[in-house]
Amino acid sequence: MKALIKKIVPRRAIRFYHWLLANFGALIYGYPSKKIIVIGVTGTKGKSTTSYLIAKMLESAGKKVGLTSTIIFKIKDKEWLNDKKMTMLGRFGLQKLLGKMVKEGCEYAVIETSSEGIAQYRHLGVDYDVAVFTNLSPEHIESHGSYDKYRAAKGKLFLGMHYGKNKGVPKTAIINLDDSEADYFLKLSKNNAGFTIKNSYKGGLREIISAKDISVLKDGSEFSIGPAKFKTDLLGEFNVYNLTAALSACKILGINPEKLKHAVSSIKAVPGRMEFIREGRDFEAIVDYAHEPSMKALFSIVREIPHKRVIHIFGAAGGGRDKARRKILGEIAEANAQIIILTNDDPYNEDEGKIILDIKKGIKKKKEGENLFIVADRAAAIEKGINMAKTNDIVLITGKGCEQKMAIGGKMIPWDDREIVRRAISNLKIKM
Repeated sequence: MKALIKKIVPRRAIRFYHWLLANFGALIYGYPSKKIIVIGVTGTKGKSTTSYLIAKMLESAGKKVGLTSTIIFKIKDKEWLNDKKMTMLGRFGLQKLLGKMVKEGCEYAVIETSSEGIAQYRHLGVDYDVAVFTNLSPEHIESHGSYDKYRAAKGKLFLGMHYGKNKGVPKTAIINLDDSEADYFLKLSKNNAGFTIKNSYKGGLREIISAKDISVLKDGSEFSIGPAKFKTDLLGEFNVYNLTAALSACKILGINPEKLKHAVSSIKAVPGRMEFIREGRDFEAIVDYAHEPSMKALFSIVREIPHKRVIHIFGAAGGGRDKARRKILGEIAEANAQIIILTNDDPYNEDEGKIILDIKKGIKKKKEGENLFIVADRAAAIEKGINMAKTNDIVLITGKGCEQKMAIGGKMIPWDDREIVRRAISNLKIKM
């Protein structure tokens, strides 16, 4: 029905409808964002993790925090996994959640802000105080129409970051200075701060937060910001970026990074992001949300973990999402995994077999039935991968992370890759 409406109704009318809903939603719930300090996080990669980290750091500093992200919803001490299959809630849902945060006494709201959400005006009626840009690379191009339109959608979050505010926090844009699009985003705001791990300095910024003395280790990373030295269990350079972005946001909000050392060291994992499912077996099972382009960064970490083989289980989303990138997913997997099991991700109403064949076009050297397998049923695919695992193998399941639903055949069915993995390992123990 939605697809039909989009075809017959002019785009201007649809945009006006979204604009009207956004403003009406804020009005209905009494503009709750004006009563709370709001931090928005956007980018292609890392926005979910960065949002989560900001919330946890603020909480460790004694603040009352709300969070809405792809991963988790949070209101003070209450947390629950995102079961809406939306990065950014719709206009009424978002305003209602912000209203609950205010009612429960939250001082801060962290909102993971997606380009799709911005394109549908879900950010309107939200009074952002701080906006964080993590990075930008081509993604969701088909839904936006072009890379420039995708970038412009992200940029709208930063256009209001140069007007004063009455919450004691000057509106500030925090930009990843190492990203190739840094200059574009810096031009959108008049009150900028930046973060870098490569000492990329830009003039005219309110503040630059630089991570130095970086050591990316097999069991985490170490780095320093000023005199403060940090150690984290989160793996990979990209998590140093995520942590630096989060520490930058906290510093802009008046919290000295020195006070957040314990918070950084105490965060052992982010749900569904490089999450190890350890159930007493002699192989590793890892669940991650990664799609291309973040899959390359994921494999850079996997290579550093001692192992014999990588058994990679994945698919690609349907519904017209990034069709051109399916072949690239196959190429990345072939270059990095010894065994590939292709399966469903979120096919929506698209033909499941066609999606898998699109991925298979990027896999040239593996032979089906030997080191390439097609198992459309995702639960069966995960179980097959677990059953194939031998000592010191890594079973890598990507695409859904801790998502709580799968979109298939026009329906949303309950799902959690992590629980499927645990069940498969439990069944393996029974068989033995």
